[in-house]
Amino acid sequence: MENENNNNCLSDSDKVVENNVSENEQNNGDAPKIKRHSSVSSDSSSATEKRSRISNLFRSSVRSKKSKNPQSVATSNGDYDKAIVPVTEKKSPLFTHKDWTTIVSVVLVEAKGLPVPPTDGTSHKLYCKLRLGTESMKSKYVPNTPHPEWKEWFQLRLHKDNLLKLSLWDKGKQKNFMGSTVLDLTHLERDRTHEVWQQLDDGFGTVHFSVTLCNVKDNSATESDDASLTEGVIRTKHAIHNLKSNWKLVGQLYVKVIGARGLSGKPHAYCTLELDNERVQTHSTSSSSEPVWNKSYVFNVYDVTSTLDLKVYDSSLVMALRSDSLGRVSIPLLKIQNGEPTWFALKDRTKRHSARGNCPRVQLEMTMFWNPVKATVRLFQPQEVKYLKKPPKFDIPLVYSNMEFIRDTFHALFEINEQYKRLFEWENRELSFTVLVCWLVFWYYFRLWATPLLLLLPFVYFWISQTQQTEWPITRSVNVVEDNPDQHDDDKSEKGLTGRIMGLQEMTLTITGGVEYSVSLVERVHNLARFKVPFLSYLTMILLVVSSIGFYLIPFNYMMMAFGIYKFTRKYLNPNRTLNNDLLDFITRVPDNEILKDWKELNVPEPSVKRQPVTQGQLSISDR
Repeated sequence: MENENNNNCLSDSDKVVENNVSENEQNNGDAPKIKRHSSVSSDSSSATEKRSRISNLFRSSVRSKKSKNPQSVATSNGDYDKAIVPVTEKKSPLFTHKDWTTIVSVVLVEAKGLPVPPTDGTSHKLYCKLRLGTESMKSKYVPNTPHPEWKEWFQLRLHKDNLLKLSLWDKGKQKNFMGSTVLDLTHLERDRTHEVWQQLDDGFGTVHFSVTLCNVKDNSATESDDASLTEGVIRTKHAIHNLKSNWKLVGQLYVKVIGARGLSGKPHAYCTLELDNERVQTHSTSSSSEPVWNKSYVFNVYDVTSTLDLKVYDSSLVMALRSDSLGRVSIPLLKIQNGEPTWFALKDRTKRHSARGNCPRVQLEMTMFWNPVKATVRLFQPQEVKYLKKPPKFDIPLVYSNMEFIRDTFHALFEINEQYKRLFEWENRELSFTVLVCWLVFWYYFRLWATPLLLLLPFVYFWISQTQQTEWPITRSVNVVEDNPDQHDDDKSEKGLTGRIMGLQEMTLTITGGVEYSVSLVERVHNLARFKVPFLSYLTMILLVVSSIGFYLIPFNYMMMAFGIYKFTRKYLNPNRTLNNDLLDFITRVPDNEILKDWKELNVPEPSVKRQPVTQGQLSISDR
């Protein structure tokens, strides 16, 4: 049936061609020419024209399968072989072959040295326009200042035009052009992030932005210039004795993204790697749960305490609309094992649990070369500010967990204070005696130069405990799970919605009380120095002078030994005393701001005396 319909359509279209040819021969007498549209105004001709359009559609679809070259039109009589209809295959723009293989990522950071906006009574705003080839983008509006900041990310596609054009505009009553700049991308290295400061050509000031050219096609992958260097040259470049180069650049990180396994579904996966303000992107693989990239990248390291953030995405249309990653992982640079391919488990959005899939993981091979001297100096300088940050969001679970932490901190401080007071009561005689002896021996041998060694003790303690725990970390975790199999369920039930609501009142009261007590102590010390109670302030001054004279005459070690003996012998000197803290008891005698408001005197108004009329009888009595 389809062949018969196609033959009918072809015969109808041939008739239209025959009519057009005869018309041309009659009117012009020239060689026959083909017209795209017939000019006959009758009903039959219009119907024939519609059928011819339909037949042309069928003809193009049938002939496109056989050949892409123009073919002669075969009529029913076979006489018009000269009438050639060119058949062109038109592709939909959605399915055309991509003529670009590079994505240009631009981070518009800031501008400096701009002129002051005019004071015409209107609010002036600045924005930038970026143009690469036929693609253009517009930034957000920021207040017009000499130093505006955008910190906005753009992604453009690199076609044939390699000139990135950036223009700056002021929007007030009218749009005013403030300058432009052009950057030639042909001189920039691929798969590297470049910090650029460009002077505005037609205006004043400079613009700061970063540019990254990422190859998104596997066949267009190019090796970085630094990656082609030998290991010996790289080690010499970042050796400990090489201190003549840039001190901000601590080292370089070489990363090879090998592949991934266990991803959810069969995505067209690609990776993004981000280190501080440098960000690169791999190509998209074919649909597979075990993609392979084998791409190498080089990052500049400005801080050895930074982390390498890797995210795996799906380039399909559905996942692009969701803007969610298939998995992510953060790798501290100081934990990198040089030259060893390592599998890293992919995590979900919270980075607390595993991502979806069959144990999703990614394999990386990393090597970092860095100068220890430069890295040490860099640690005592401000960290590099990240250009792109997520805006803070109000997270109720995070607020609740922070409130729990504050509550637990106040409880811990209260318990420490109670144990400190009970230590001097000799309830545990062995412990109190041991602490007293250690106190006396410590202050007898203590010298000022030993203070750093004293601060070193916690590090030694945790280092020893850490080395002991590394011998059986898995066994301990398994034993805990076996001894308490229902612990996870109990914790989950206790942290349910009902349990949180019930404990919210107690938590709020504890936090409020602790905050009020801390603020009250600070206010009392401040009021003590401001002579709100002169007697207490003068007494404090006298005690400080006496203490200074005592430390001058008596060595500090002996003073601390005497203080310890006094604290531990108070129970026997005054057995019926109440547990207290001498310093806190004195400070609580000073009023805080709320008490001072209660003490504030009001002005006493004088009573209004109303004068009464004096009678003659009263006047005579007063005269007497």
